[in-house]
Amino acid sequence: MPFALTDCRLFLGSRWTDLISLIIDGGVITELRKTAELPDGIERVSLGGKILMPGFIDVQVNGGGGVLFNDEPTVDGIKKIAAAHRKFGTTGLLPTLISDDLAVVDKAMRAVEQAIEEGVPGILGIHIEGPFLNAVKKGVHDAGKFRAIDEDAFKLLTSLKRGITHVTIAPEKTTPEMIKRLTDAGVILSAGHTGATYEETSAALQAGVRGFTHLYNAMTGLESRAPGVVGAALESRTAFAGIIVDGFHVHKAALNVALHAKGTDHLMLVTDAMPSVGAKDKNFTLQGRAVTVTGGRCTAPDGTLAGSDLDMASAVRNTHRMLGLPVEAAAKMASASPAAFLKIDREVGHIRAGQRADLVALDDDITVQQVWIGGTPFGAEK
Repeated sequence: MPFALTDCRLFLGSRWTDLISLIIDGGVITELRKTAELPDGIERVSLGGKILMPGFIDVQVNGGGGVLFNDEPTVDGIKKIAAAHRKFGTTGLLPTLISDDLAVVDKAMRAVEQAIEEGVPGILGIHIEGPFLNAVKKGVHDAGKFRAIDEDAFKLLTSLKRGITHVTIAPEKTTPEMIKRLTDAGVILSAGHTGATYEETSAALQAGVRGFTHLYNAMTGLESRAPGVVGAALESRTAFAGIIVDGFHVHKAALNVALHAKGTDHLMLVTDAMPSVGAKDKNFTLQGRAVTVTGGRCTAPDGTLAGSDLDMASAVRNTHRMLGLPVEAAAKMASASPAAFLKIDREVGHIRAGQRADLVALDDDITVQQVWIGGTPFGAEK
């Protein structure tokens, strides 16, 4: 049965309005109509003046709710991770597998297929972050797992039958020919954990690399005569870049530089979230190493940052407050931009007729009050 979300504040392109309601039917936004002109008898759900935004889309979620995807690459593990992030406004995500053996990658891919088949809310596909990386920029990854993309790996990476396959690679550890083969097969590639030169990165972009995984972190930096991966990322007018706005991974000045270079259209918020998000026990183990979470900062025993304790609502809030961006601009980096990166912006990422009703209601402090996925309501953060 159709219903209408009313008494909400919407940003429609260039202006805010509280006079428009959303009519939702069959999980889809069918119409935006003036509240005063809603059909007689339609069910009305009042949001009490809350802000209504497109649901957040996170392309890098290692874990949540006490679960690390590497440790529990199962449908049940995916359900727990998605439920933990849903409370913070994430209506679409890619469970992310940190560098591991191909047998684990295979198991994770099959679990994602099954989760999508079963209709687990919010699962869009999988992000395979390694093991096709460079040990010189390994971060917290286990370099012992790293390997080249051979024919066996190619067959596996192109085997997902349902959903999106997003893979992070070090461009210098493969060839432009392999990059083109993967992208021609529908795989979305990002550069990350890479020691590539500017020239190698540019060649990878020309071959089909579409984005950059956690911009600035675990990649060659921008220098005057060696622009590196960061220089190539900032220069590109078409490539997308994920960025972690948690106050630990990237300095405010570097965030502003990225924003000026990429704009809100091509800079997207990611969490790089670990099991601590939505969990009472914040500390966890990552491939045999104890990770400590203190004040929202996740660190391995040697002090290396080990993902984040960040959720998407906090990422939007941090971006709004740290960079002075309007709420609607910060939220765009968490919805429309990742939707465009994943090539699903005709389905999600906006509030307009024909889009799936993946929505989040926020108060003025950017705290999640209600979430809808395909028009189905879910609870908010506690």
